[in-house]
Formats: sequence, structure tokens, C-alpha cells
Amino acid sequence: MAEFDLSANFIPSLHKPSSLLPIARHRQNLLYLIETYPVTIVVGQTGSGKTTQIPQYLEQAGWCSDGKVIAVTQPRRVAATTVAIRVAEEVGCKVGEEVGYSIRFEDVTSAATRIKFLTDGLLLREALVDPLLSRYSVIMVDEAHERSLSTDVLLGVLKKILKKRPNDLRIIISSATLQAEDFLRFFTGDTDLKSKPTDSDAMTLDDLITQASTGAGKSAVSGTIINLEGRMYPVDVLYSESSVEDYIEKAVQTVFDIHTKEPDGDILVFLTGREEIDTAVQAISERAANLHPRAQGLMALPLCAGLSTEQQMYVFEEAPENTRKVIFSTNIAEASVTIDGIVYVVDSGFVKLRAFNPLTGIETLTATPVSKASATQRAGRAGRTKPGKCYRLYTEASFQSLEETTVPEIQRSNLAPVILQLKALGIDNIVRFDFLTSPPAELIIRALELLYSLGALDDYAKLTKPLGTRMAELAVEPMMAKTLLSAPSFNCLSEILTIAAMTSLGGNIWVQPDGEKKSMESPRRKFAVEEGDQLTLLNVYQAFITKGKKEGRFCHDNYINFKAMTRAVSIRAQLKRYLERFGMKVEETLSSNANKQPLAVGGPDKAEQIRRCLTAGFFAHAAKMQPDGTFRNVAGGTILHAHPSSLMFNRKADWVIFHEVMETGNKTFIRDVTKIEKGWLVEYAAGYYKIQ
Repeated sequence: MAEFDLSANFIPSLHKPSSLLPIARHRQNLLYLIETYPVTIVVGQTGSGKTTQIPQYLEQAGWCSDGKVIAVTQPRRVAATTVAIRVAEEVGCKVGEEVGYSIRFEDVTSAATRIKFLTDGLLLREALVDPLLSRYSVIMVDEAHERSLSTDVLLGVLKKILKKRPNDLRIIISSATLQAEDFLRFFTGDTDLKSKPTDSDAMTLDDLITQASTGAGKSAVSGTIINLEGRMYPVDVLYSESSVEDYIEKAVQTVFDIHTKEPDGDILVFLTGREEIDTAVQAISERAANLHPRAQGLMALPLCAGLSTEQQMYVFEEAPENTRKVIFSTNIAEASVTIDGIVYVVDSGFVKLRAFNPLTGIETLTATPVSKASATQRAGRAGRTKPGKCYRLYTEASFQSLEETTVPEIQRSNLAPVILQLKALGIDNIVRFDFLTSPPAELIIRALELLYSLGALDDYAKLTKPLGTRMAELAVEPMMAKTLLSAPSFNCLSEILTIAAMTSLGGNIWVQPDGEKKSMESPRRKFAVEEGDQLTLLNVYQAFITKGKKEGRFCHDNYINFKAMTRAVSIRAQLKRYLERFGMKVEETLSSNANKQPLAVGGPDKAEQIRRCLTAGFFAHAAKMQPDGTFRNVAGGTILHAHPSSLMFNRKADWVIFHEVMETGNKTFIRDVTKIEKGWLVEYAAGYYKIQ
């Protein structure tokens, strides 16, 4: 029997043959509708197989002939990578061959790629180079109901492209909730769509295929909705009897109640962010030690966007024998990824939402009650493999008072990057652009003001050349793009490239071992530069490429995250390629003066040039220190605190600029802070600041 042992990585692909997925029965109908109508809206619960199977059906039906590609967009990077890995496994190829993925700063595709998973923001970037997206025969916008900023803009751009390619482009929009009619109306312009009963189980498939077309003749775009039945098993929803004070503690208790009283099945717990997840995972690990020695074990795993791809993959593996998995996740697991084996869901009832305040320019990240649609979506995760239970840590009355759906991101975000991109796509009249939901005027005005002050737009709100067009092409936010493009005039391009790469990581470059907060401080001090965080990041990178790559223990001894640093090296190389395309020459000054002194950035003059250059891009993020150690923004209305991870926490500085600002709880924190001189603000942003 020994030679028939299945290799470990073969097991997951046997887990659920694709022929058993609910979508398999609709294959012919689907292909017929996609062939017939330019726009097809696919409504189906997460787990119906739409994301993994539809692209394969299309490829087998010949939509990739003549070298065309099928694009599937995802609102999240995690989903784009995990789904691509899964589909490549089903197709039987390596990721990057016939099936690949592309996310910001990481492209795993090749000339052979026929099915490409990518983030919606990345497809928008591709439209800058190829405005009609002519490589693609089918574009599938997945999880469109999440209404992410890029999804909304992408839908508007696709509507424009469809007018130019009515015959050879197919658009599929997949959504898990019944917002389908809104999407169809958006593309077809038909306001008289009959609304259908929402009890999809009581209807046949034919009832659920709706056609809509407008006008007559060739200009009409017609579309259709197809509903795949979703959840296979019933889910009991249990509410809390009274409102819960501390939902993290309550969630941990609920997990132990399920573990000790309920039959087998993994548990999925929805919390709002990384810190809460870490707290809960630790609590489970500590208390699980007190379980009866013969009892089934509990294995707690985190799932959130900040984890590496390897860490995220753990949640998909089967638990060891006699062990129950409990996964603590943000709303990532609500729609984007499907984890088999979940029978119990614990829903805290909260989600962290970003909201941008156009008056202060501050982005808040606040835990807000979920919408009814999200709560329903979360409960649905429990009924995938057998009947399940959903424990809501709030009362039924609270559920009834929730909003129906979440406010679309476009109505609560900083729109500067979006407007810059639309202008670069040749869409000059932003106000007339066809948005699925129009953004508030204040957000548009604020974005135009910022882009104007950065020099990306001229007095007529037209994109400036070359600065504006180049800013739009760089894969970093507008302020950092301006900093990069100004760097040659300050003679510090090599250093600013590094800082841009280090601040684009999104994760933390420091590894914090359990309970060793103190021991971590001293290695960090080794790299500290008193002018601030950005120069410190530069120092860390400098040390990493001169020593860290050669000495195995370097990262370990200095509590530096090796994976994050390797990623920074690759991001830097990509940004460098962009700049070289613009004809900018990068003089590499980094490796020449290896870490001889604490400030390895070429002495105090170089440090000043770097700080001046950062001011030229981040002048809108300036603040003055107050006697009590807090900061105030220039308008003076907002109190800001240096983030505890910043070097400027407990240090003196008269004026600073910062990379990002975030309100969490009742405090507003600034991160990646650098000291500057007040005079520089007027020098580099004369149109933005005046000294009275």
C-alpha cells in the first residue's frame, strides 16, 4: 500500500471535486448567457464555486483563443493570491503558468497565462497603458457587492469600454447579495427592471434569468441576471440575550462553550482587526492548556490582511487529529475566501471601516456595527458542509436596527488617487463620470485641491505633463509619487526610492517576540536617526542589504522581519524600473558607504536634502509640536499624537511631517514622522501655506 500514499499537497484538491459544487449544474446556462449578453450578473452565495469555476468554464469554452486572457478582479490581495493558487491546483499547473495572479508590486504571470486573478486597482492601472483593455476577452468583477473604491471606479470605466467593444468583450459581475438589479440597471440604463421576490429557493432558474436592454439598434447594451442557489445547509442563528460589554472576551467564552458542548466542526470568529485577533488567539492558547488532558485540542489561527501569504495559508490546512480549528478573522473571511470545515460562526457584530474627513484630511479607522447584509453573509459561512450554527454576540433588537448595507467606500475615502487615475485615463470631467454611487462634493473638492497643490493638475484642473502623468503611473499614493519625482532635484533619489519602498510595505518591519518588548527596544535604537522615522527606515534597509543578506542571524538578532525586508527590496526594484522608464537615472548611493556611523545616509547634508525632499511631497501632512508633547495640524484644529512605534514618541521636534494619520479609538495617531523646518513649508508649497 505504501506506494499509493497521497502526497500532502494533493489532499486539499481531493477535498471537494469541482463537479459537486452548486455551480456545476448551471454550466451550460452560464456559458449560453455569457455568449449572448455583453453583461452577466451572477448572484450566488460565497462557496457556490463561482470564483474558481467560471473562469475555467470560459477557458474550456474557447474564450482564450487568439491569445486572449480572462481577467478576474478581487477587492483584496489575499483573495487574488489564494484563489489563483487554488485554481492553478485544479487546472494542474504551477501558479504563473496558465493561471497566474497580479497584485501591487507582485506579478506572478507569464506569456502562457490565460486566467489572471488580480486586484481591481491593478486592472485600472493596466487601463492607463491599454485604455480598451484589449488583451481581455472576459472581465469578471468578483465580490462587487463589497463596493470597494477601485471596484466602483472600475465598473464606471468598464461601462465606457463596453461602448467601444460591444461585440468582443464580456463583463461578468459576481455578487453575493441581491444588489444585482442595481448593477444591471447601471450597465443597461433600464429603470423599469421588475423587482423579483428575494426568496430564491422558491423560484426556478428560468424565473431568475432576467433580461434587460435599452433602446433599439446596436447601441443597446443588454444584460442578464443568473442566480445560483447558494447555501446548501440550514444555519441556526442564536442571539445574545443582553448587550455584550467586551465582545473579545465574550467571543473567547463562546468558543469554549462550543468546544465543550457541541459536536465536531471548526469555528470561525469575526473580529475587527489585528490587535483584537492577537489578543483572542493568545487567550485561547492560554486557556486551552487547562482543558482535560484527554479532551479534544483547540488550535487558534489568525486571518487578516497583514499576514504573509504563508501565514494566511495555514487556515486552509486540515487540523491535526483530535483537534478543532478556531479561526479569528477580520471581514476577509466574510466573502473573499472560503474555508472548508466551518460549522460554527461567532459574529462580534463589528467591522473596522475607514472614513476620510475632508475638513481635517484625517482618515479614521473605527469599529462600527456591521450591516444586515454583512451579518447575513457571516452567518452563511456556517452552512457550507453541514447544518451549522451562528452565534451573534448582540441582541435580536440590535440586529433589526442595523443599516441594510455598508456605505460604499467611494463615499468615505480620500479620492485624490482615484481622481488622478481617472484624469490619466483621459476622463477629465470627473463630475460627469458615471459612478455607481456619486461621491460627496466635499471629497472631490478636497482631492482636486491636494492634486493642484502637488502640481499634478493645472489651473484648469487638467493633468500636468510630465509631472501629473508620471504621478498617475507610479504605484504609490500621490504625495509619495511627488516626493519620488522631486528627488533628483534634491540629489537623493536613491534614498527616497528606499523610503518609498519601506513605507509601501503595509506590514511591520519589526518582529516582536512574545513578551520581549524591552529587549526589542535596544536593536531598534541601533538604527535610530534623531531626525525621524523615515531616515531610520532608510538605515534599516541600508544595514539589511550590506549585512543582513549575507549573515543569516542578522535579522534574527535585530528583530527585523526578513520577509518584509525582502519584499522591500523587490518593491524598490520595481519603483526604480518605473523611474528609469521616465528617463530618470538612479545613481545608487546606498551600498557605497556601508554602516560606518549611525546615520548611514551620507552625512548631515544628505539627511537635510532627504528631509527637504519629503517636505516637497508631504507638506499637506505638517504639524507643530505643542508644549505638552502632542502635535497640532497647521490649521490648529486637530490634536495629533506620535504613534508609540514612532521615534518621535517622547522626543522633541518643532515642526514635523508625517506619512499617514489614523484615528483609532479616541486618539489620532501619526506614523512615519520626520523633523522639518517651518521655512521649508513656505518654500516648497507656496500655494498651500503663507506665513501671516
